[in-house]
Amino acid sequence: MTNRPHTLSPGRRTVLRGSLLASAAMTLPAVSGAPAFARSGRPSAEWGVQVGDVSASTALVWVRADRAARMLVETSATESFRRSRLWHGPLIGAGTDFTGTTALHGLPAGEQIHYRVILADPDDPRRTGRPVYGTFRTAPASRRAGARFLWSGDIAGQGWGINPGLGGYTVYEEMRDLDPDFFLCSGDSIYADGVIEPAVTLPDGRIWRNVTTEEKAKVAETLDEYRGNFRYNLLDANVREFNAQVPSIVQWDDHEVRNNWYPGQILDDVRYTEKDVDVLAARSVRAYREYLPVATLRTAPGEGRMHRVVRHGPLLDVFVLDMRSFRNANSPDRQADDTTGILGAEQLRWLKGELSRSRAVWKVIAADMPLGLVVPDGATNFEAVAQGDPGAPLGRELQIAELLRYIKHRRITGTVWLTADVHHTSAQHYLPERAAFKDFAPFWEFVSGPLAAGAFPASALDGTFGPDRVFVEAPTRSNLSPLEMPPLFGEVDIDGASGEMTVRLRQQGGRILFTKVLQPGLTGQ
Repeated sequence: MTNRPHTLSPGRRTVLRGSLLASAAMTLPAVSGAPAFARSGRPSAEWGVQVGDVSASTALVWVRADRAARMLVETSATESFRRSRLWHGPLIGAGTDFTGTTALHGLPAGEQIHYRVILADPDDPRRTGRPVYGTFRTAPASRRAGARFLWSGDIAGQGWGINPGLGGYTVYEEMRDLDPDFFLCSGDSIYADGVIEPAVTLPDGRIWRNVTTEEKAKVAETLDEYRGNFRYNLLDANVREFNAQVPSIVQWDDHEVRNNWYPGQILDDVRYTEKDVDVLAARSVRAYREYLPVATLRTAPGEGRMHRVVRHGPLLDVFVLDMRSFRNANSPDRQADDTTGILGAEQLRWLKGELSRSRAVWKVIAADMPLGLVVPDGATNFEAVAQGDPGAPLGRELQIAELLRYIKHRRITGTVWLTADVHHTSAQHYLPERAAFKDFAPFWEFVSGPLAAGAFPASALDGTFGPDRVFVEAPTRSNLSPLEMPPLFGEVDIDGASGEMTVRLRQQGGRILFTKVLQPGLTGQ
């Protein structure tokens, strides 16, 4: 355990369940999500608040209004807001679907920050809506505080959406009760290519009922349809309450655009009238930028990319990869020379450099796709890194081999890979003595998810990097609903005194399926 309490104080929990989350209890607009242009009164923020990419001194606060408004943020060290600081945010309007993000800076390290977002009438600043409250912890300046975070992915997939009869996405309530420093969303934060039907009949005859919206009745193609997909998950009160307490670090995978997409792809899918995936991806990334608080997606010079490092004090750096934007086309993936791979040459150089410069005890590599698990794309092509050939590296494996060799030879310590994507949970230990490629230090890869999607059988392993699947929890048939297999997420707890990292693979209902304790300061273990 870490050397700081993670449980909420009675006062803080009371506020979070009461006035702090007043907006989360409101009735949302019609599920189509259209702003209420004609409604009289003051601006409101019924979609809640979010905070993203929190460091020791900075954070990003997000909100969505029901009409044009000026975004204001107040921060304070106390719930009373007796002494507060005011931040002037953007004027938000139709150009960003009435969403806005305000950057906070100069925050105190390792402190609980209370904030409230106020929306003001742009023509009359005295006319303000009801404040929307939230709270988060900044990253610590000292390692003694430790660190704790959760990760998972795969939300509203395979037709399993918000089921009001079950209370919606109740796994978010369970995760919120663990009071993590942040949540790492490892991709597939929406399923833009997945239709949500009003009802689905399970194999045993039970009926799964979904909240539905106009935008979830077809695959997303237009900007408004992508926006509607991001709004869908915010219809759930559990998600809004979670967002108001737990900061996020987000990355994308394929379903934010379309299943198994890659740059330059031209679709032969009859569901799409727009066949150019690059056009769809541009619309998706705009909606992603509007609906998620992510610093590096701003359009300032030198920014606009997904991959980044989020630093969480002396103990932890999170390296957020983009395994989608720079990849080559999905193929049999057995080419003997591949400089593009799954990361692209520039991102690989960036990752090497950032890993070398990192002084954090633990270097979590947040990968939206696994390394040694085989993920097919049709009968002959492959979607992830592995392609099922257990011999020497080929195709995209060449790039990963180069990275693993670099980590070993530079004696970079404390690397751990976290991912989702495959809709089951597992722990793989990679060892050169078992591998066809041997020039690397041993490491662990942990997989979690789905959080709110269908569960699938365990993926096959590829022996190139010598993985041993130490643990797996997976169904024996495809697309089990969350009723049949409860949601899965992972927890990472770094002890401030010893520096030990404890990884737990969890399942909703309080079940800890697997635990692994890793020691700090080692190049491989």
